[in-house]
Amino acid sequence: MKTTVAVEKNNPKVLNAWCSYDWANSVYNLTVTSAIFPVYYSAATSAPPPNGYGKNTDGLTMVNFLGMSFDNQVLYSYAISASFLMVALLAPLLSGIADYSGQKKRFMQFFTYLGSMACLGLYFFVGRNIEYGILCAFLASVGYAGSLVFYNGFLPQIATPDQMDRISARGFSMGYLGSVLLLVLNLVIIFYHTTFGFASEGTATRFSFLTVGIWWIGFAQIAFYYLHDIPTNHPMNAGILTKGFQELRKVFGKVRDSASTFRYLLGFFFWSMGVQSIMLLAPFFGERTIGMAGTEMIAIVLILQLVAIPGAMLFSRLAMRISNTTSIAIAIAIWMAICVAAYFVQTKTEFYILAAFVGIVMGAIQSVSRSTYAQLIPQTTTDTASYFSLYDVTEKLAIVIGTFTYGRVLEVTGNVRLSALTMGIFFVLGILFLFAARLPRRVSDAVTAE
Repeated sequence: MKTTVAVEKNNPKVLNAWCSYDWANSVYNLTVTSAIFPVYYSAATSAPPPNGYGKNTDGLTMVNFLGMSFDNQVLYSYAISASFLMVALLAPLLSGIADYSGQKKRFMQFFTYLGSMACLGLYFFVGRNIEYGILCAFLASVGYAGSLVFYNGFLPQIATPDQMDRISARGFSMGYLGSVLLLVLNLVIIFYHTTFGFASEGTATRFSFLTVGIWWIGFAQIAFYYLHDIPTNHPMNAGILTKGFQELRKVFGKVRDSASTFRYLLGFFFWSMGVQSIMLLAPFFGERTIGMAGTEMIAIVLILQLVAIPGAMLFSRLAMRISNTTSIAIAIAIWMAICVAAYFVQTKTEFYILAAFVGIVMGAIQSVSRSTYAQLIPQTTTDTASYFSLYDVTEKLAIVIGTFTYGRVLEVTGNVRLSALTMGIFFVLGILFLFAARLPRRVSDAVTAE
C-alpha cells in the first residue's frame, strides 16, 4: 500500500515558489526558443564561409548535418521535434518512478540542470559547428520539456481545484514577465555590445545564452527550496523500473475509464499541435514570408510576451466565472482565425496585428488547459507526476507531429503560408473533442476520488 501524507494546500509561500519556476525557466522559452537563438541560428548558418554555409541558387540555406543536406530551418524544426519525442518516450517511465519513490523534485532538478547547462553550451556554437549547436539546442529543449512534467505534477499537490485556474495563470504571467526582463537586458547588451566590452554583436549574442542558463539555474532554487515531495517509503532498487510501469499503467487505466478526461486529452492533443508549432516556428515564418529583420522579429516576440500576461489572466477569470470549456473554445476559435489570417498576411503592419492576437491567446490557452486538466485529476491521488506525464506526453507528441508537419509541408511545397494554414485543421479537431468531453461548468465537479 502507498503511504499517503497530508499536505497543506494553498500555502502562499509554496504557491509563490511554484510560480517562481515559471519565472526561472521561461527565459529559455523566450530567448532560446523564440527570440534570440532562432535569429542567431539563421544568421550563423547563412553566413558565408568559413563561419557559415551561405545560400544556394534557390535562395535556401542548406547545411550539412551528419553527412546529409538540409534546409537550415527544416533541420531546426526536425531537431525540436526529436527533442520532444525524446521527452515523450522518457517521461511516462520516469514519472511512474517519481510517483512510486516520491521523488518528483529530484527528477525536476535533473532536467533543470540538463537544460540550463545546454544553454550555457550554446555560447560555443558559431555556425560552422552545426552538429554541436543542434545537440545543445536538442538537450536544452529536452531539459525544459522534461522539467515541466514534474513541475506541473506539483500543482494538484499544492493547490485546491478552486485555486488552480488562478495559480496556473499566475505562473504563466510570472514566466512572461521574467523572460521579458532578461530579454530586454540581453538586447541592450547586444545592441550596445562595444559599450559592454564585447568584440562583436555575435559574441554578445552568444553571451545571452549564458545569462539564460545562469538565470534558469539560479531562480529555480526558490522552487526547489519550498517544494517538497510526499514520501512513499518505497526504496529505489532494481525493481523500480517495473514499479514505474505499474504506476503508469494504473493511471492510464483511470484516465481511459473517464470519458471526459480521455476526450479532453484528445482535444488537447490536437490544439497543442497548432499552438506549439506556431509558437516555435513563428520567427521563421515572419522572416521568410514578410521579410522581417532580426530586430523586428525580436520586437514581435516582446509584443507576444507582454500581451500574453493580461491574456492569461483574462481567460483564467473567464474559466472561473463562466466555464473552462467556454474559455478554451473561445481561445481555439481565435487560433483558427489566426491560421487563416496568416495565409493572407502581406505587410509588416498586418503581421504585428496578427502577433498581438497570438499573444492574447498564447498564454490563455496554455494556462487554462493546464489548470483544467489539473482539476480532472482525483484530489486524493499521489500519482500526480504520472497523471501529468500523460498530459505532457500528449503535448510533446503533438509538438513532434505538429512541427514535423510544418517542416514537411515547407519541404515539399516551399510555401510557409501553407504550413501555417495546415495548423488550422488541428484546431478544428481540437474543438470538436473539447465539446465531446462534455466538461461540467466546474471541472472539479466531475472528479471522483480514487
